[in-house]
Amino acid sequence: MKSRSLEGLDTSLKFIPLFLISLVVISPASAELQVIISGGFSGAYKQMLPTFEKTTGIKVKTLSGASQGSGPQTIKYQLEHGTSADVVILSREGLTELISNNKIMLGTDVDLALAPLGVAVTSGISKPDISSVTSLKHTLLKTKLIIVPGSTSGIYLTNDLFPRLGVSESIRVKVTERGSQATTLLARGEADMAIQPSSELVNVPGIDYVGRLPDDVQLVQVFTAAIVNGTNESASAKKLIQFLTSDQAISPIKDNGLDLVKK
Repeated sequence: MKSRSLEGLDTSLKFIPLFLISLVVISPASAELQVIISGGFSGAYKQMLPTFEKTTGIKVKTLSGASQGSGPQTIKYQLEHGTSADVVILSREGLTELISNNKIMLGTDVDLALAPLGVAVTSGISKPDISSVTSLKHTLLKTKLIIVPGSTSGIYLTNDLFPRLGVSESIRVKVTERGSQATTLLARGEADMAIQPSSELVNVPGIDYVGRLPDDVQLVQVFTAAIVNGTNESASAKKLIQFLTSDQAISPIKDNGLDLVKK
C-alpha cells in the first residue's frame, strides 16, 4: 500500500506540463572548458574572459603554467602528469615542444599576440637607460641583481643574449620558475631589475616598466592557442580561440603590453 505522501506525489506529477519534464530530461549541461595558460598572455586573457563566458554561456576554468623550462610548473609537465585541459595558451616555442610530444590536435594552433621583452625596476627607483645595446650593457653591469623567469625569455637571456653581450661572468642573475615570481620579488625590492615579456611587466603593482629591449637584441615571443588532444570540448575550444582572435581582443591586447599579430 502506498503512503498518503506518495499518493499525493503521484497525483501532483500528473499535472506537471510535459514540456517541463522534457527540459529536465534532455537539457544538456553547460559546456565547460579547462585552459592552461602561461603568463605572457594572461593579462589580456583575464580581461576578455568574462565577456566570452557571458556571451557564449561556456564556463572556463583556468590553470597556470610556464611555457618552457623544467619542473612541475610547466605546461608540458602538467599535461604529461595527468592534468586535463582542452586549450593551452603559451609561447610558440613551448607549443612546438607539445606538438612534438603529440599533445596538440594538429592544425588547431592560432597566433594570438606578440610579446617583446622589456625591463622593469622596483617602483620609485630611477629608470635605467636601455635605449641602445651599449647603454643596456652598461646598465646590466651596474645592476646588482637581475631576475628573469626560467621559461622562454629566460632561456634566451641566459643562453644567448648575456653571453653575446659578454656579461655572463660579470652579472648576478636569479632565475625563477614563473614570471609572476620574478615580479613579486622585484616589487619587494629583493631584486634590482627584471627582464621578461613586456606583458608581464605592465600593470603590475610595486614595479615600474622601463621599456622594451633594443631591436638588435630583442626577442619577440609569439603567444599561441591550441586545442589539446583528447578533448571532448573541441567545438567550445574553437569558439574560445576564435574569440581571442576577434576584434574584441584588440584593446585588451594593446592594454597589456602586447602587439597585434598581422593578419
